[in-house]
Amino acid sequence: MTATTVPSVTVPLTTTISTTAPKATPKTTLPSPRPAPASLPAPGSASGPRPEWDDLVEGVREAGQYTTRAEAERVTRIVLSALGGHVVGDERVDLARALPEEAARAVASQIPATRPLTAQEFVDAVADRIESATPATARWDVSSVLGVLSKLVGDDLLDRILSQLPQGYALLFGRAELGPPA
Repeated sequence: MTATTVPSVTVPLTTTISTTAPKATPKTTLPSPRPAPASLPAPGSASGPRPEWDDLVEGVREAGQYTTRAEAERVTRIVLSALGGHVVGDERVDLARALPEEAARAVASQIPATRPLTAQEFVDAVADRIESATPATARWDVSSVLGVLSKLVGDDLLDRILSQLPQGYALLFGRAELGPPA
């Protein structure tokens, strides 16, 4: 016969075990496990919790009025990977930290672009990656993803990201363009 080791459990001496049924408590409504996409989680940071991938995709689905989650997810991946090549340095690191892990990988796995694209060139590059996209539908897709992204990362980080990018990107993130034209 072999001896089996069982982990010990320490129970405080003040604990009592009741054999009676618990009293009925009033029925309460518990909050949903995740915030509604319209109210995305607070901007992420290195010290705060990361938002969930599903929340990001659902936010994009609602913003872009996509009929399926799969379509919103495909567009989100394409736009984030395109953006990943254009955000560099500390801003890229901070962006990755503020995003859900899956989104962070899409951004961080890109090789930095050799030359910055104008906002229109960026939209055209995304259109090239999306089957049967037109410049108008690609702009819609880009704005849907980047508008939700701007809510996730917060104003400070978005300002830093926009300072790296050529004129015109602020509109894609859902912001007014507040500077002299380049």
